[in-house]
Amino acid sequence: MTPTLVQSHLPHAGASPRVDLCARARDWAEIQERMLVPLYEAVYERLEVGGGTRLLGLGCGSGLALLMAVSRGAAVTGVDPAQPERLALARGRLLTDGAQDARARATTRLVAGGPADAADPDLPAYNLVTAMQPIGCTAGDSEGLSDLLEAAAPLARRGAPVVLAGWGPPERCATSSVLRVATKLAEPLRSTSSWRPALRDDLEKVAHRAGLKPDGSGRVACPFGYADMESAVRGLLSTGLFDAAVGATDQVQVDKELTEALHPHRRGDGTVWMPNVFRYLIARTP
Repeated sequence: MTPTLVQSHLPHAGASPRVDLCARARDWAEIQERMLVPLYEAVYERLEVGGGTRLLGLGCGSGLALLMAVSRGAAVTGVDPAQPERLALARGRLLTDGAQDARARATTRLVAGGPADAADPDLPAYNLVTAMQPIGCTAGDSEGLSDLLEAAAPLARRGAPVVLAGWGPPERCATSSVLRVATKLAEPLRSTSSWRPALRDDLEKVAHRAGLKPDGSGRVACPFGYADMESAVRGLLSTGLFDAAVGATDQVQVDKELTEALHPHRRGDGTVWMPNVFRYLIARTP
């Protein structure tokens, strides 16, 4: 989904997309991001996120996962080095007057940068680190994530949980067939950000490269449901997974082929529904 559902960890690869980045960020926040709510809820429930939690969110984007943690009483810091448009929306959700109470605002930080930019020796160490944007559906989408995790580890307590998220097996993700459109259209550029099937050990490889010790995992059903075809197209485009395809062809062609790929998932009432399974890994800091 992002980078994308995953490219919050990385600068965009390949051709520069001809898109309105502010409009796409709004589509992400208003349409697509909510598809991952079951993933966020499952992780927070398993780790008992609450008033004693100090959470560092890597690639926090427009901040829905942080907002859900705050609603449980957590103190949160979100960092995002690559998506200023989404981060601006997170500020509106989390830091403006009326967005939440004064106590919550006082314990919420948003940083346009990486983990080092969030370091503050006057604050207690984090006891939870999350990288919640799923990897494993585009080639190279985990590149740079291990470095981010390695940089974040010194800011956390020893043995603190670090959560990574990824796409599940293609046969259990209906959206996989739709994402193949991006690969087909981007082929002239031979883009490194084309779709590829998720691999069983994608998350473990990232954790090991970052010097983290895997300590449990889980799977969560995250269906993608849209009110109509237009919302489905806008939501999927907001992930950034079709950027290379737009660069290789044009927006009209991508919209047309994406709509055609979505037709098998359109129900009689006009809604679009695609069941998916996502996976999360809990690792521990050294």
